[in-house]
Amino acid sequence: MRLERPIVFHRVTTGHKRIRREPAVVPSVEPGRIPRVSRLMALALQFEKMLQNGEATDQSSLARTMQITQPRMTQILNLLHLAPDIQETILFLPRTIKGDDSIHEKMLRPITAEVSWAKQREMWKSIIEATEKACNN
Repeated sequence: MRLERPIVFHRVTTGHKRIRREPAVVPSVEPGRIPRVSRLMALALQFEKMLQNGEATDQSSLARTMQITQPRMTQILNLLHLAPDIQETILFLPRTIKGDDSIHEKMLRPITAEVSWAKQREMWKSIIEATEKACNN
């Protein structure tokens, strides 16, 4: 009598191999990558939380902790000046499959300088329309 069965090996922390009865479950990952501006928006929210919790006393100490310049820290935190619906849209931008991201943080700087959320939304809409037009060509 002969029994055939697939064998799956996996490494344990000591470097030895062990036989596993079933293959390891590998979580599926969506293709592409998260746009950089989405990651920066998430960082801005995390930095704000750190400042509120007292993990950092001010922007300068936070910048030193994160090993970035103080002006760059200001640029990232300025994303928090965006209207909440724009922030949410940025956080959930579709993944970039290939090529460069269509929206960059530098494009958002004039919007973050605008105080009126209504004006910000108009500026945001023009950026979205311009990027969609560029993608369609």
